[in-house]
Order: sequence, then structure tokens, then C-alpha cells
Amino acid sequence: MRMTTICLLAAAGLALAGCDRALTAGEALQAIEELSLESQALTVSSGTIELTTSFTIGQAVEAAAEELREFIETQLPCAEIALDGAALSIEYGANPGDCTYHGQTYSGTHSIEIVSAAEGDVVVHHEWTALSNGKVEVTGAADVTWSTAEGTRHVSHELDWTRLADGFAVTGSGDRTQAALAGDIATGMTIEGARQWTSERGDWDLDVTGVELRWEDPVPQAGRYELTTPFDGKTATVSFERVDEDTIRVTLESGEKSFDFDVSQSGTISEE
Repeated sequence: MRMTTICLLAAAGLALAGCDRALTAGEALQAIEELSLESQALTVSSGTIELTTSFTIGQAVEAAAEELREFIETQLPCAEIALDGAALSIEYGANPGDCTYHGQTYSGTHSIEIVSAAEGDVVVHHEWTALSNGKVEVTGAADVTWSTAEGTRHVSHELDWTRLADGFAVTGSGDRTQAALAGDIATGMTIEGARQWTSERGDWDLDVTGVELRWEDPVPQAGRYELTTPFDGKTATVSFERVDEDTIRVTLESGEKSFDFDVSQSGTISEE
């Protein structure tokens, strides 16, 4: 109650400490860096999830796994694949040949278990060890459930990711629903859901609404985030708008402040 009274006085024109809930410019930049890295990590894992969707629904899980093995071999000749019943173990980059899928070039290992391939009840478990696109490395697991009727999939994940340029490490989890972007999953996906992660800066919480993400971009090109930061619990609304093929404008609004950042396809962030 005392803090509420003080802040009401501040709203009347008295500049008092403790009442400005807006992020500073430095905090806003750190928030955009965290969001960009988290988005890149999920894009790396989601790309391999998408790679493992090509099997016929309604057959036995062992047959689905064999069909999936054959598909991956056609798409990524670089991969060494071991099949054991309904489980596959993949090492990306173990063999010569192309290791790029949907704009991401992979290395590392990936284990897949087809839990169910039944109509309307497709469930696949994924585990990754040092999965990398050369910029971000991801280790962890996810469970993926498809709704064939709605054309969506639900992903529940627990991941560790590291920015390879400097070793910046993060641990996170989340639940999200994905669908094909403009009806074409080869282009990207739409995302709704919630995610959380912890870095050396503290704990972050994110609600995701109407997000559109292309595989080759480090941040979404449309949609909105509601972000709770570790900076004394300050919050922000983050929106996205494509400027050109290489650049996405990210607008962060916190309190009465607004910050604009341009993020390039390489992940470089510049403040407007």
C-alpha cells in the first residue's frame, strides 16, 4: 500500500525512485538478445522435428520408423542413421554430402522414438545432443503430438542452448502449438504458447501470440510477445515487422518507453 501511495504521488508529477517500471535502453537491448537467441535455438530443434514428419499415419510404429529412415536418407545424405524397432538414432554430418534442411545446416546427434502413428494420435519423442546450425548448439528433449484434423502439432520441450560465438548458455522449457506458415511448412511456421528460460541474467517468461517465423530468420516476422524480465520483474510487449528480405524490425514497449531494433538474418542486432 505504501508503494502504491508513493507511485500515485509520482504520477501526479513528483519524480520518486522505485516507480519507473519501464526497461532501460540497456535492459531492452539485453532482452532482444535473449529473445533472438531463444528463437534461434527453437528454430534449430524445430527444423529437425519437421524433418521427421514424413511417414504414413495409421501404420505400425516400426513401419513408420523405417519409412522415416528412408526419407531422411534422401534429404540429408550426410546423416548416419541407425534403426532399432520404432527408434532412430541420427548423427548429422557423419557422412559426406549435403547436411542442409530448410536453410539450416546441421551437425550433432538426434534420437527419435515414434510412440504412436495412429490416425489422430501421432506422438513422437525427440532427444538432441549438441545439435547445431553453426551458430547455436542445442541439447535436450521434446515430445510432439499431432492433431491431423487441425493440421497443428503441440511441442513440449526442455532444452539447453549455447551461443557458439561466446559460450553464452541458457536453460529453458515451454509448450507451444505450431502450424504451417501460409499453408507451407517449407517456408516456416506460426506459433502460439508460452516459454520460460534462465540465463546468467536471470529468469525470463514469455507468452507468444500470433507469431510467424521463417526457418532462415533469427526472430519472427510478425506476431507479439509478452515478456517478463529478470530486471525487477519489469515487463514488455514485443512486436515484429519485416523491413526487407534481410531485416526484421523489433519494437519493444515497456512502460511509456518504446525501443526499435533491426535484426539481420545473420542475427546482428542494431538499435534504431
